[in-house]
Amino acid sequence: MTLITCPQCGNKTEVLIRGRCRECFFQNFAIAQLPRVIQARVCATCGARFSHGKWTDEYDMENIVLKTVEDNISIHKDANDVQVCINTKQITPYMYSAKVNVAAKVEEQTVTDELFCEVRLIRESCDMCSRISGGYFEGILQIRAVERTPTDREIEICLEIIEGIIHRMRAKGDRLAFITEKIRSKEGLDLYIGSVNFGRHVCKAITEELGGTYNESPSLFTQKDGREIYRITFSVRLPKFMPGAIINTGTKKIIVKHMGKKLTGIDLTDSSRFIAAENQIESAKQVGHIKDAVYAVLVAEDEQELIILDPVTFRTVNVKKPPEFLTPENEEIPVIRIEEELFLLPSECKKINTLKG
Repeated sequence: MTLITCPQCGNKTEVLIRGRCRECFFQNFAIAQLPRVIQARVCATCGARFSHGKWTDEYDMENIVLKTVEDNISIHKDANDVQVCINTKQITPYMYSAKVNVAAKVEEQTVTDELFCEVRLIRESCDMCSRISGGYFEGILQIRAVERTPTDREIEICLEIIEGIIHRMRAKGDRLAFITEKIRSKEGLDLYIGSVNFGRHVCKAITEELGGTYNESPSLFTQKDGREIYRITFSVRLPKFMPGAIINTGTKKIIVKHMGKKLTGIDLTDSSRFIAAENQIESAKQVGHIKDAVYAVLVAEDEQELIILDPVTFRTVNVKKPPEFLTPENEEIPVIRIEEELFLLPSECKKINTLKG
Protein backbone atom coordinates (compact mmCIF):
# COMPACT_ATOMS: atom_id res chain seq x y z
CA MET A 1 0.00 0.00 0.00
CA THR A 2 1.30 3.42 -0.93
CA LEU A 3 1.91 5.71 2.03
CA ILE A 4 1.05 9.41 1.91
CA THR A 5 3.05 12.18 3.53
CA CYS A 6 1.11 14.44 5.92
CA PRO A 7 1.71 18.06 4.81
CA GLN A 8 1.48 19.28 8.41
CA CYS A 9 3.82 16.97 10.33
CA GLY A 10 5.63 15.13 7.51
CA ASN A 11 4.80 11.67 8.82
CA LYS A 12 3.74 8.88 6.50
CA THR A 13 0.10 7.70 6.68
CA GLU A 14 -2.22 5.41 4.78
CA VAL A 15 -5.01 8.00 4.49
CA LEU A 16 -5.48 11.73 4.98
CA ILE A 17 -8.45 13.23 6.82
CA ARG A 18 -9.23 16.72 5.54
CA GLY A 19 -5.74 16.81 4.05
CA ARG A 20 -3.98 15.77 7.29
CA CYS A 21 -3.00 12.56 9.03
CA ARG A 22 -5.25 11.23 11.79
CA GLU A 23 -3.00 12.55 14.60
CA CYS A 24 -2.87 16.07 13.16
CA PHE A 25 -6.59 16.08 12.41
CA PHE A 26 -7.57 15.20 15.99
CA GLN A 27 -4.87 17.37 17.57
CA ASN A 28 -6.97 20.55 17.34
CA PHE A 29 -10.35 18.92 16.66
CA ALA A 30 -13.26 20.36 18.70
CA ILE A 31 -16.20 18.01 18.91
CA ALA A 32 -18.39 20.72 20.42
CA GLN A 33 -18.36 24.42 21.18
CA LEU A 34 -20.11 26.33 23.96
CA PRO A 35 -19.97 30.04 24.88
CA ARG A 36 -18.42 30.73 28.26
CA VAL A 37 -21.33 32.97 29.27
CA ILE A 38 -24.96 32.41 28.25
CA GLN A 39 -28.00 34.53 29.02
CA ALA A 40 -31.40 32.97 29.73
CA ARG A 41 -34.36 35.36 29.33
CA VAL A 42 -36.99 34.44 31.91
CA CYS A 43 -40.33 36.10 32.72
CA ALA A 44 -40.26 37.38 36.29
CA THR A 45 -44.03 36.83 36.64
CA CYS A 46 -44.95 33.49 35.06
CA GLY A 47 -41.54 31.87 34.57
CA ALA A 48 -41.78 31.57 30.78
CA ARG A 49 -38.52 31.31 28.78
CA PHE A 50 -37.70 33.22 25.60
CA SER A 51 -36.17 30.90 23.01
CA HIS A 52 -36.03 30.74 19.22
CA GLY A 53 -37.88 34.04 18.89
CA LYS A 54 -40.85 33.24 21.14
CA TRP A 55 -41.91 32.80 24.75
CA THR A 56 -42.69 29.27 25.95
CA ASP A 57 -44.13 28.17 29.27
CA GLU A 58 -41.64 26.67 31.71
CA TYR A 59 -42.31 25.85 35.33
CA ASP A 60 -38.93 24.59 36.56
CA MET A 61 -35.78 26.74 36.70
CA GLU A 62 -33.53 23.70 36.41
CA ASN A 63 -35.17 22.79 33.10
CA ILE A 64 -34.80 26.38 31.88
CA VAL A 65 -31.05 26.28 32.56
CA LEU A 66 -30.66 22.85 30.94
CA LYS A 67 -32.59 23.88 27.82
CA THR A 68 -30.62 27.13 27.57
CA VAL A 69 -27.35 25.20 27.61
CA GLU A 70 -28.70 22.67 25.08
CA ASP A 71 -29.70 25.49 22.74
CA ASN A 72 -26.20 26.93 22.80
CA ILE A 73 -24.14 23.77 22.27
CA SER A 74 -22.75 23.44 18.74
CA ILE A 75 -21.83 19.85 17.77
CA HIS A 76 -19.33 19.26 14.94
CA LYS A 77 -21.03 18.23 11.70
CA ASP A 78 -18.85 15.08 11.38
CA ALA A 79 -19.86 13.73 14.81
CA ASN A 80 -22.01 10.60 15.02
CA ASP A 81 -23.62 8.74 17.93
CA VAL A 82 -23.42 11.91 20.01
CA GLN A 83 -24.00 11.71 23.76
CA VAL A 84 -24.32 14.86 25.88
CA CYS A 85 -24.43 14.99 29.68
CA ILE A 86 -25.15 18.34 31.37
CA ASN A 87 -24.70 19.01 35.08
CA THR A 88 -25.78 22.35 36.53
CA LYS A 89 -25.21 24.05 39.86
CA GLN A 90 -26.86 27.17 41.25
CA ILE A 91 -24.33 29.83 42.26
CA THR A 92 -26.71 32.72 43.05
CA PRO A 93 -30.46 33.23 42.49
CA TYR A 94 -29.53 34.68 39.10
CA MET A 95 -26.53 32.56 38.08
CA TYR A 96 -25.83 28.89 37.37
CA SER A 97 -22.70 27.04 36.33
CA ALA A 98 -22.83 24.12 33.90
CA LYS A 99 -20.43 21.31 33.05
CA VAL A 100 -21.05 19.57 29.73
CA ASN A 101 -19.50 16.22 28.81
CA VAL A 102 -19.74 15.28 25.12
CA ALA A 103 -18.86 11.94 23.52
CA ALA A 104 -19.20 10.98 19.86
CA LYS A 105 -17.79 8.91 17.01
CA VAL A 106 -15.68 10.80 14.45
CA GLU A 107 -13.97 8.88 11.63
CA GLU A 108 -14.61 5.66 13.58
CA GLN A 109 -12.78 7.04 16.60
CA THR A 110 -14.40 7.88 19.96
CA VAL A 111 -13.85 11.52 20.87
CA THR A 112 -14.73 13.17 24.19
CA ASP A 113 -14.68 16.72 25.48
CA GLU A 114 -15.58 18.61 28.63
CA LEU A 115 -16.98 22.13 28.42
CA PHE A 116 -17.91 24.71 31.03
CA CYS A 117 -20.20 27.74 30.94
CA GLU A 118 -22.02 30.25 33.11
CA VAL A 119 -25.77 30.78 32.70
CA ARG A 120 -27.06 34.20 33.74
CA LEU A 121 -30.80 34.68 34.25
CA ILE A 122 -32.22 37.90 32.81
CA ARG A 123 -35.57 38.71 34.40
CA GLU A 124 -38.10 40.56 32.25
CA SER A 125 -41.80 40.54 31.38
CA CYS A 126 -43.06 38.14 28.68
CA ASP A 127 -45.56 39.03 25.98
CA MET A 128 -48.49 37.49 27.87
CA CYS A 129 -47.76 39.10 31.24
CA SER A 130 -47.15 42.46 29.56
CA ARG A 131 -50.55 42.23 27.90
CA ILE A 132 -52.29 41.19 31.12
CA SER A 133 -50.69 44.00 33.15
CA GLY A 134 -51.65 46.44 30.39
CA GLY A 135 -55.29 45.32 30.43
CA TYR A 136 -55.12 43.83 26.93
CA PHE A 137 -58.19 41.92 25.71
CA GLU A 138 -59.69 40.91 22.39
CA GLY A 139 -63.11 39.93 23.65
CA ILE A 140 -65.60 40.00 26.51
CA LEU A 141 -67.26 36.77 27.64
CA GLN A 142 -70.60 37.26 29.39
CA ILE A 143 -72.07 34.33 31.32
CA ARG A 144 -75.78 34.69 32.00
CA ALA A 145 -78.81 32.45 32.48
CA VAL A 146 -82.25 32.56 30.87
CA GLU A 147 -84.85 34.21 33.14
CA ARG A 148 -82.71 33.69 36.25
CA THR A 149 -79.31 34.40 37.76
CA PRO A 150 -76.55 31.78 37.45
CA THR A 151 -75.94 30.03 40.75
CA ASP A 152 -72.61 30.21 42.56
CA ARG A 153 -72.06 26.54 41.70
CA GLU A 154 -72.66 27.18 38.00
CA ILE A 155 -70.19 30.07 38.01
CA GLU A 156 -67.68 27.88 39.85
CA ILE A 157 -68.05 25.11 37.24
CA CYS A 158 -67.67 27.63 34.39
CA LEU A 159 -64.42 28.88 35.91
CA GLU A 160 -63.18 25.30 36.34
CA ILE A 161 -63.93 24.63 32.66
CA ILE A 162 -62.09 27.82 31.66
CA GLU A 163 -59.03 26.93 33.75
CA GLY A 164 -58.90 23.54 32.03
CA ILE A 165 -59.04 25.18 28.59
CA ILE A 166 -56.31 27.67 29.55
CA HIS A 167 -54.07 24.79 30.64
CA ARG A 168 -54.65 22.82 27.42
CA MET A 169 -54.23 25.80 25.08
CA ARG A 170 -51.12 27.03 26.88
CA ALA A 171 -49.66 23.51 26.64
CA LYS A 172 -50.08 23.82 22.85
CA GLY A 173 -48.28 27.16 22.83
CA ASP A 174 -51.27 29.55 22.74
CA ARG A 175 -50.20 32.33 25.09
CA LEU A 176 -53.29 34.45 24.41
CA ALA A 177 -55.42 32.04 26.42
CA PHE A 178 -55.73 34.24 29.50
CA ILE A 179 -58.19 36.36 31.45
CA THR A 180 -57.35 40.01 32.06
CA GLU A 181 -60.23 40.78 34.40
CA LYS A 182 -63.21 39.07 36.07
CA ILE A 183 -66.31 41.06 37.06
CA ARG A 184 -69.11 39.35 39.03
CA SER A 185 -72.48 41.11 38.93
CA LYS A 186 -76.05 40.29 39.87
CA GLU A 187 -76.67 39.22 36.26
CA GLY A 188 -73.74 36.78 36.12
CA LEU A 189 -70.04 37.00 35.23
CA ASP A 190 -68.05 39.09 32.73
CA LEU A 191 -64.58 37.98 31.66
CA TYR A 192 -62.12 40.06 29.62
CA ILE A 193 -60.25 37.48 27.55
CA GLY A 194 -57.00 37.44 25.59
CA SER A 195 -58.16 36.11 22.23
CA VAL A 196 -61.22 35.38 20.10
CA ASN A 197 -60.06 31.80 19.59
CA PHE A 198 -59.91 31.29 23.35
CA GLY A 199 -63.43 32.73 23.73
CA ARG A 200 -64.89 30.34 21.17
CA HIS A 201 -63.29 27.34 22.88
CA VAL A 202 -64.74 28.46 26.22
CA CYS A 203 -68.28 29.03 24.88
CA LYS A 204 -68.35 25.63 23.21
CA ALA A 205 -67.07 23.82 26.30
CA ILE A 206 -69.48 25.52 28.73
CA THR A 207 -72.59 24.86 26.62
CA GLU A 208 -71.55 21.26 26.02
CA GLU A 209 -71.16 20.73 29.76
CA LEU A 210 -74.04 22.80 31.15
CA GLY A 211 -76.34 23.23 28.16
CA GLY A 212 -77.62 26.53 26.91
CA THR A 213 -76.58 28.57 23.87
CA TYR A 214 -74.05 31.23 22.90
CA ASN A 215 -73.54 33.88 20.25
CA GLU A 216 -70.92 36.47 19.39
CA SER A 217 -71.25 40.13 18.46
CA PRO A 218 -68.32 42.01 16.87
CA SER A 219 -67.74 45.72 17.38
CA LEU A 220 -65.13 47.88 15.64
CA PHE A 221 -62.35 48.76 18.08
CA THR A 222 -59.69 50.51 15.96
CA GLN A 223 -57.80 50.47 12.69
CA LYS A 224 -54.19 49.36 12.28
CA ASP A 225 -52.20 49.57 9.04
CA GLY A 226 -55.45 50.15 7.16
CA ARG A 227 -57.00 47.04 8.71
CA GLU A 228 -60.10 47.15 10.92
CA ILE A 229 -59.61 45.60 14.37
CA TYR A 230 -62.71 44.20 16.08
CA ARG A 231 -63.47 43.12 19.61
CA ILE A 232 -65.96 40.32 20.13
CA THR A 233 -68.58 40.05 22.84
CA PHE A 234 -69.42 36.41 23.56
CA SER A 235 -72.77 35.87 25.22
CA VAL A 236 -73.29 32.52 26.94
CA ARG A 237 -76.85 31.86 28.07
CA LEU A 238 -77.16 29.01 30.55
CA PRO A 239 -80.51 27.25 30.21
CA LYS A 240 -83.63 28.23 32.09
CA PHE A 241 -83.81 24.72 33.52
CA MET A 242 -80.71 22.80 34.56
CA PRO A 243 -80.28 18.99 34.60
CA GLY A 244 -82.22 17.43 37.44
CA ALA A 245 -84.91 20.11 37.53
CA ILE A 246 -88.52 18.90 37.41
CA ILE A 247 -90.79 21.14 35.35
CA ASN A 248 -94.54 21.31 34.76
CA THR A 249 -95.25 21.94 31.07
CA GLY A 250 -98.99 22.26 31.69
CA THR A 251 -99.72 18.70 30.60
CA LYS A 252 -96.64 16.79 31.78
CA LYS A 253 -94.15 16.74 34.60
CA ILE A 254 -90.68 16.36 33.10
CA ILE A 255 -87.26 15.65 34.59
CA VAL A 256 -84.75 17.77 32.64
CA LYS A 257 -81.72 15.92 31.26
CA HIS A 258 -80.26 18.63 29.02
CA MET A 259 -81.37 21.97 27.62
CA GLY A 260 -79.76 23.68 24.63
CA LYS A 261 -81.77 24.69 21.59
CA LYS A 262 -84.07 21.84 22.61
CA LEU A 263 -84.95 20.36 25.97
CA THR A 264 -84.60 16.64 26.50
CA GLY A 265 -86.00 14.93 29.53
CA ILE A 266 -87.91 12.08 31.13
CA ASP A 267 -91.66 12.03 31.66
CA LEU A 268 -92.12 11.53 35.40
CA THR A 269 -95.40 9.66 34.87
CA ASP A 270 -94.26 6.82 32.61
CA SER A 271 -90.46 7.30 32.24
CA SER A 272 -90.85 7.96 28.50
CA ARG A 273 -88.47 10.23 26.59
CA PHE A 274 -89.44 13.89 26.18
CA ILE A 275 -88.11 16.38 23.59
CA ALA A 276 -89.37 19.91 23.04
CA ALA A 277 -88.16 23.10 21.37
CA GLU A 278 -87.61 26.10 23.62
CA ASN A 279 -90.70 27.91 22.32
CA GLN A 280 -92.84 24.86 23.20
CA ILE A 281 -92.05 25.16 26.91
CA GLU A 282 -92.09 28.93 27.34
CA SER A 283 -94.77 28.69 30.03
CA ALA A 284 -93.16 25.75 31.86
CA LYS A 285 -92.39 26.21 35.56
CA GLN A 286 -89.92 24.41 37.78
CA VAL A 287 -91.78 22.51 40.47
CA GLY A 288 -89.05 20.41 42.03
CA HIS A 289 -85.66 18.79 41.74
CA ILE A 290 -84.58 15.15 41.77
CA LYS A 291 -82.30 15.84 44.73
CA ASP A 292 -85.46 16.36 46.78
CA ALA A 293 -86.29 12.65 46.40
CA VAL A 294 -86.71 10.46 49.49
CA TYR A 295 -87.07 6.74 50.05
CA ALA A 296 -90.42 5.04 50.55
CA VAL A 297 -91.21 1.47 51.55
CA LEU A 298 -92.49 -0.79 48.79
CA VAL A 299 -95.52 -2.64 50.15
CA ALA A 300 -96.60 -4.66 47.11
CA GLU A 301 -96.46 -4.76 43.34
CA ASP A 302 -98.29 -6.27 40.40
CA GLU A 303 -97.87 -6.02 36.63
CA GLN A 304 -99.31 -2.51 36.39
CA GLU A 305 -98.83 -0.75 39.72
CA LEU A 306 -96.73 -0.43 42.82
CA ILE A 307 -98.15 0.06 46.29
CA ILE A 308 -95.88 2.20 48.43
CA LEU A 309 -96.04 3.73 51.87
CA ASP A 310 -96.15 7.54 51.70
CA PRO A 311 -93.13 8.69 53.81
CA VAL A 312 -95.10 11.73 55.05
CA THR A 313 -98.66 10.51 55.64
CA PHE A 314 -97.72 6.81 56.11
CA ARG A 315 -100.68 5.85 53.97
CA THR A 316 -100.47 3.40 51.11
CA VAL A 317 -100.39 4.96 47.65
CA ASN A 318 -100.72 3.35 44.21
CA VAL A 319 -98.23 4.53 41.56
CA LYS A 320 -97.78 3.36 37.97
CA LYS A 321 -95.10 0.73 37.58
CA PRO A 322 -92.40 1.95 35.18
CA PRO A 323 -90.93 -0.26 32.43
CA GLU A 324 -87.99 -2.48 33.41
CA PHE A 325 -88.68 -1.95 37.12
CA LEU A 326 -86.45 -4.04 39.37
CA THR A 327 -87.68 -4.84 42.85
CA PRO A 328 -85.11 -3.51 45.37
CA GLU A 329 -83.53 -5.91 47.83
CA ASN A 330 -84.18 -3.66 50.83
CA GLU A 331 -87.80 -2.91 49.75
CA GLU A 332 -87.16 0.86 49.61
CA ILE A 333 -87.51 2.91 46.43
CA PRO A 334 -86.82 6.61 45.66
CA VAL A 335 -89.92 8.77 45.32
CA ILE A 336 -90.55 12.48 44.97
CA ARG A 337 -93.54 14.64 45.87
CA ILE A 338 -94.57 17.12 43.18
CA GLU A 339 -97.57 19.38 43.76
CA GLU A 340 -98.94 17.04 46.45
CA GLU A 341 -98.63 14.01 44.17
CA LEU A 342 -96.16 11.18 44.74
CA PHE A 343 -94.08 9.86 41.84
CA LEU A 344 -91.56 7.09 41.51
CA LEU A 345 -88.14 8.44 40.51
CA PRO A 346 -86.95 6.74 37.30
CA SER A 347 -83.70 4.77 37.60
CA GLU A 348 -82.26 6.79 34.68
CA CYS A 349 -82.05 9.80 37.02
CA LYS A 350 -78.86 8.31 38.47
CA LYS A 351 -77.11 9.23 35.21
CA ILE A 352 -78.14 12.91 35.35
CA ASN A 353 -75.36 15.26 36.44
CA THR A 354 -77.27 17.67 38.65
CA LEU A 355 -76.22 21.19 39.68
CA LYS A 356 -78.79 22.09 42.28
CA GLY A 357 -77.93 25.06 44.45
